[in-house]
Amino acid sequence: MKEICGDRLQMSYAGVLLCLWLSTLALGGPAPGSQPAATTQLPQEPCDKSEFNLKAIPFKIVHETYRETEGKENWELYMIDADGSNPANLTRTPDVDEMYPHVSPDGTKICFVVDETGEKGKIRNVYYMNIDGTGRVKVADNAREACWSPDGKTIAYTKGEYERYSTRAYASKGLFFYDLQTAKHEPHRNPDLHHLYNVCWSADGKWFVSIVTGGMGLDHTIVAFEAHGNGVFELAKYGIDGCRPDLSADGKKITWGQTDWDLYVADIDLTLAVPRVGDIRGVVKCAKEYCVSHTDLSPDSRYIVFSYGPAVDYSVGVKAPGWNICIGDLTGKWTQVTTDGKHNKEPDWVPIAQRRP
Repeated sequence: MKEICGDRLQMSYAGVLLCLWLSTLALGGPAPGSQPAATTQLPQEPCDKSEFNLKAIPFKIVHETYRETEGKENWELYMIDADGSNPANLTRTPDVDEMYPHVSPDGTKICFVVDETGEKGKIRNVYYMNIDGTGRVKVADNAREACWSPDGKTIAYTKGEYERYSTRAYASKGLFFYDLQTAKHEPHRNPDLHHLYNVCWSADGKWFVSIVTGGMGLDHTIVAFEAHGNGVFELAKYGIDGCRPDLSADGKKITWGQTDWDLYVADIDLTLAVPRVGDIRGVVKCAKEYCVSHTDLSPDSRYIVFSYGPAVDYSVGVKAPGWNICIGDLTGKWTQVTTDGKHNKEPDWVPIAQRRP
């Protein structure tokens, strides 16, 4: 079944304005220049790459792609420069599928999921490895939605909802912590976490943001929940009413898909007991026969990277022919940095690698 976030969740124009007004009140009123961009005025097609100085962006990008490896087509993880040059296959495993890469905050490791054959058939597992593809370590069987703690010492992940294999985005239950040093697993203290996906850990380590679909008494909504508590807060009251959220490296901005055709960015305050959101603005729009998704803010919060292509199901493990990786500058201007359409999805920025003390 085609997964569409925007069809069900589009708000009326008046409803959007009401939510935006409430969000500015929550943050103490609008600051100069904080009025949201009208996405209807944004360009709906990518601009030419020459309009961006992509070479000046110092961060690389990792993404999943379905292409031929050693004579066999499968999912691999590729790393590219911001302008799409210097593609490197980090995995090179024709018999298994690697997807959903997330780079550690210090830029030295990647966690990801692998679809492989187990004793009972196909299964999705979580792994991590060094940024160059070496040193692969299994984190958990029948697991998904992995992300890093801000200190890079822990991986959070969900378990599969069923023993049988599923590509359904929200087929998850619970949340667990894996300590890289001890290899020990610990459950989140909230046992009711259910149907989470696109989980992201905040910079201060105190919050997660995620989409929930049909779990925890919720229909389809973006939530912030406490990393070490039971609090769960819907962000829809501020106008964040789409899917696949991601936080900036400093934890002060959030980006998400408001619909299948609109990507948004907003300020978020996670220092409060109840998170607040303001200055909501559309930053990417595409034509209705296409989709945009998988948005991620650059480490310096100046750009977003995202996936774009014809309207198909773009879930992890589902082929999306014609899809490419794009970069936007948060003004509405965006361009494709891959052009081969080989199911290029789930991009993640690579922070400049730092050595730990």
